[in-house]
Amino acid sequence: MSAILFVHARGGPPLEYAIPRMAAHAEVHVLALAPLPHVTADRWLPHCATVTEAEPADGDALVDLVCDRAERVAARAVTTFSEYAVVAVAHAAARLGLAGAGPRVEAARDKRLMRRTWRDAGVPIPGFAEIHRDADIDEAFARLTPPLLLKAAWSAGSTAHLTVHDREQAALAWERGRAVMASSAEDGYAELHSAGEGVSDFLLEEIVTGGTLGWFDGHGWGDYVSVEGIVADGVYHPLAITGRMPTVPPFTERASIAPAELPEPVQRRIEELSRAAVDALGLGTCATHTEIKLAPGGHGMWLIETAARFGGVLTTRQVEEVFGLDMIGMLTRQLLGRPVDYPPRMVTSGKGAAGSLVVLAVDALGEPWTEHPRWDFAAVDWAELLQPGSRIELVAEKSLPPGTPVPAYREAEGANTMAALCFLTAESAPALLADCARIVDALPKSLTTTARLTTGMSQ
Repeated sequence: MSAILFVHARGGPPLEYAIPRMAAHAEVHVLALAPLPHVTADRWLPHCATVTEAEPADGDALVDLVCDRAERVAARAVTTFSEYAVVAVAHAAARLGLAGAGPRVEAARDKRLMRRTWRDAGVPIPGFAEIHRDADIDEAFARLTPPLLLKAAWSAGSTAHLTVHDREQAALAWERGRAVMASSAEDGYAELHSAGEGVSDFLLEEIVTGGTLGWFDGHGWGDYVSVEGIVADGVYHPLAITGRMPTVPPFTERASIAPAELPEPVQRRIEELSRAAVDALGLGTCATHTEIKLAPGGHGMWLIETAARFGGVLTTRQVEEVFGLDMIGMLTRQLLGRPVDYPPRMVTSGKGAAGSLVVLAVDALGEPWTEHPRWDFAAVDWAELLQPGSRIELVAEKSLPPGTPVPAYREAEGANTMAALCFLTAESAPALLADCARIVDALPKSLTTTARLTTGMSQ
């Protein structure tokens, strides 16, 4: 069986899900640049041929590290599912003469370059301005319509995203954003290929008004979707659309849901916009995750971003559960040069529903919890919160240990403040959406009550 080098870093789907799917098609060798999830090692470690842990380097030294390990295991492919490692892995693949995202991978990583590329291609994006110095903030407010969203160019998970209304607020937010990026880098949540460069790289962009009216028939959906796909030797294959719950202010994701309950003609419109977005980036061979904002009334759309990797949380598992597409297995085969059976068009319907729910200490209206109980998945009466036919499981790799206080939600830190990740299935997308809404409403009280009962029993 051919060998593949998997570069593990922060983010991406859980190893317990990803590695067995790669191992079905290749001999998997792991190069770990971040701590490995030993709590689930019994589920992924048996599928690995070797596991090597290394301190992450940066720049050419990191590419050297990946290439050296790939050559030692005679890898015929190298890949990663981490946003922070895609650039380094793409450069390593190119140096080794292997399939990869290609020389234009930075356009799917640096949000400034991404928006410049899309602007030049004529695809719909919000107005934006790059921020390199204080004077750029003045120019941005002179040209753009506030409120504006300050974004870190190299961030993920809505880290260092802040809403600003005037020049003074933007300057303070930029200072705060740089501090958050520096702190995130210390925890390993930062670009690995250009370590340190991304701390001060930001942009300001107009906050376009989204809406679900004219798109979704039901209630409770967020006003944006994502298209999951694979680029194979420069040819884009959109595979499926996933929907969302409304984000937590400013734009932190709370739940990803498949399928998105959209009419097929609407899905085809979204499919074509995703194609224009990905084609403009000029990628080689990689996964893609393209986020698209929906305008009120079912008319316009704007591109938010495209990543040269799979969607985060358990997006890959959701797509497999509902649409029957093992995207990780498909990409593995593609990287190894083997035949892949892509659907002729994006799949628009599936079976049942599946979702990823991030536990954040903020309610449905965006108000922070007033108490911060200890996280304890096993102590929650989930049967009381879920309707018949629905199921929930804890993703231990992406969750805090039981007994850890739920972190306070802080706007600038986004998903870095999550306490846990849960995977849900239901008989339909509306049912799953309703389950998630009940959990969001009930969880703070449920955890607090459990903690008080436990304390009372121990006295």
